[in-house]
Amino acid sequence: MPIRAVLWDIDDTIFDYTGADNVGMRRHLESEGLPAGYGSVEQALDAWRAITDAQWARFAAGETDFRGQRRERVRTFVARPLTDAEADAWFARHASHYEAAWSLFPDAVPALDLLAGRYRHAVLTNSSIINQDRKLRVLGVRDRFEALVCAVELGVSKPAAGAFHAAVEALGLEPREVVYVGDHPDIDAAGAVAAGLSAVWLDRSGRGGRPELTRITGLDQLPGLLAVNTRFGAPDTFR
Repeated sequence: MPIRAVLWDIDDTIFDYTGADNVGMRRHLESEGLPAGYGSVEQALDAWRAITDAQWARFAAGETDFRGQRRERVRTFVARPLTDAEADAWFARHASHYEAAWSLFPDAVPALDLLAGRYRHAVLTNSSIINQDRKLRVLGVRDRFEALVCAVELGVSKPAAGAFHAAVEALGLEPREVVYVGDHPDIDAAGAVAAGLSAVWLDRSGRGGRPELTRITGLDQLPGLLAVNTRFGAPDTFR
């Protein structure tokens, strides 16, 4: 059965989340000062990324809610007790700098343009609709996607099959008619394949190392990959 729709991840797939978060946190630390215990801004940035990954894993596992993971990221990072209101305020100040740095990857819109007439498009992310809908509107691409499915409202996160199936159902299609495109080999690509979808791992860093996954290193490669009806799941040819 041919692929009829592309289901997209957002952060670090079409939107440069890591770049915006890096710039935003640097500007936030310039304003707030470096928390005690960090010898440099680089050390603090590394810690923030690690803390974010850990708290997102807790959220994906159902151990905390979306607002709770944000608060724990702040408390762990600054290493001191904060009330919920204090943690929310700290995160809001950071978010203002982060949002000022928002941008799409340069290859995102050209790829969407080339695929627009051939496939339907939707989004599945491990965030919330209120965040991702606003982000896509600010970036000018919300109207490219007919459905936006997010873990917070759904109650299940990638890589659980239920998350992928909910997004496929929103399109009224079968899993085998949909290809998922995301930057994480396990959460995105392997999770989608396990749920019965086709999948493409967007490996922007070019690190490779997962021959069982179909891999590209830029979205400019995606239209050609779909056009030739590549056997998804076979060893990739983009290494």
